[in-house]
Amino acid sequence: MIEIGGKSLSINDFSDILYLGKKVQLEKLAVEKVDASFRFLMKFSSNKLIYGINTGFGPMAQYKVSSENLLNLQYNLIRSHSSGAGNLMSPILVKALMVARLNSMMLAYSGVHTEVVELLTKLINEDIFPCIYEHGGVGASGDLIQLAHLGLVLIGEGEVIYQNEINLTKDVFDKLSIKPLEIHIREGLAIINGTSAMTGIGIINIIQAHKLLEWSIMLSAMVNEIVEAFDDHFSYELNIVKLHTGQNFIAEKLRQILSDSKMIRNRSEHLYNPMNLNQDVFEDKVQEYYSLRCVTQVLGPIYDTICQSEKVILNEVNSVNDNPVIDHENNNIYHGGNFHGDYVSLEMDKLKISITKLSMLSERQLNYLLNQKLNQKLPPFVNLGVLGLNFGMQGMQFTATSTVAENQTLSFPMYVHSIPNNNDNQDIVSMGCNASLMTKKVIDNSFEVLSIQMMTVLQAIDYLECIDKLSSETFKVYTQIRKMFPKFKEDTPKYKYIEIIKKHFENAGPIISCRVI
Repeated sequence: MIEIGGKSLSINDFSDILYLGKKVQLEKLAVEKVDASFRFLMKFSSNKLIYGINTGFGPMAQYKVSSENLLNLQYNLIRSHSSGAGNLMSPILVKALMVARLNSMMLAYSGVHTEVVELLTKLINEDIFPCIYEHGGVGASGDLIQLAHLGLVLIGEGEVIYQNEINLTKDVFDKLSIKPLEIHIREGLAIINGTSAMTGIGIINIIQAHKLLEWSIMLSAMVNEIVEAFDDHFSYELNIVKLHTGQNFIAEKLRQILSDSKMIRNRSEHLYNPMNLNQDVFEDKVQEYYSLRCVTQVLGPIYDTICQSEKVILNEVNSVNDNPVIDHENNNIYHGGNFHGDYVSLEMDKLKISITKLSMLSERQLNYLLNQKLNQKLPPFVNLGVLGLNFGMQGMQFTATSTVAENQTLSFPMYVHSIPNNNDNQDIVSMGCNASLMTKKVIDNSFEVLSIQMMTVLQAIDYLECIDKLSSETFKVYTQIRKMFPKFKEDTPKYKYIEIIKKHFENAGPIISCRVI
């Protein structure tokens, strides 16, 4: 069980819930605080004008709502804002969203009845996923549209994905004897007024970005082995004089992976040999291409960006992002804009730009292996068949190139793309959910590019017949992936292998631990 309330959730907590299926439970003392917040609000709101309790919402806040309509106001808010469009979010994104919203409410500043957190917990543990659409949120008054669809399910309406099928919420609730939420005072506003959609998606992006980086480091190591690169570009001595955490982390990882490789060369044993001075034109390339030699400098800032984004997203997911904030300990209610998603939006933009660069590095390394004029070691397109008759990896290069080009276009930032709306009440917005979703697309694309690169690397290793010279780490990877993707000479469709390796990349491996930056 992962306990919600009383402590901050970590990236590993989310990973355990989302990918390992661990259940969640509510910390007892935190539930008592949620109840205290609710009871304080009930008492404090009597004979006071409080936004979203006895007023309209947004630019309609100047209109008072009569006492007999206070509960209907909350139902109307949920129903009217359940207006999403586009593709349904995948179940794992919805689960992350629900965990994020639950965690925020368990901080006891939302003024909700404990029925809300109890019902959310049940939906998470039973894998009941509200049908939530990608399009709708502008990320300023929170993720209003996406979270309204969550609220719609909580009150027993709308649809859910349950056991891989879309069902009416009412039917699933009836089947499992689940009682829908009854509004008590401000549950409607408390459910939809927050950053939990963009943040939940952001958490998944961080987890997957870590995995992408791990595979990019491994592939970079394997490419350097194939071309028999010199070892000084990832040496401790070269990198330590550059004072960046990420660069030195990547260099250390490469040294670990390649420590017992029989293919990586020591410069002093080759180019520093006096015998080479007798040549006018050196057969050995004195320095490798940048995509091989500058791996620590390219992947280093990507590591730093992932770690910075992780810090910001975790701060957000463990924060109060309601409006107003119900502070029962200080006996007051504070109005402001904690629902504004600028922190998330900016970090997701930075992350997707970084991951796009990672995919660009992969594409350049791939091109180096496929172009015999560059590598001078391998046949064109690493074709193990008959040149001219067979095509090797030629067809798959088109897919990799096209996908990287899409990443580059998607990397335009959402953070600076504010459009005023809501009768100009929301006159500057974050577009945070859009930023998170676009970042997810870039990450998904990059797994495809790296999958194609991995297939090429394995073919190159077999052509060179250098399996026994690989490092122990790269040999493990070679053996592991070859079980999924066998060596080929004849031309056959490869699209299913791309998907198989992509799924393996997405699901395999631990999350890199971030060092202090």
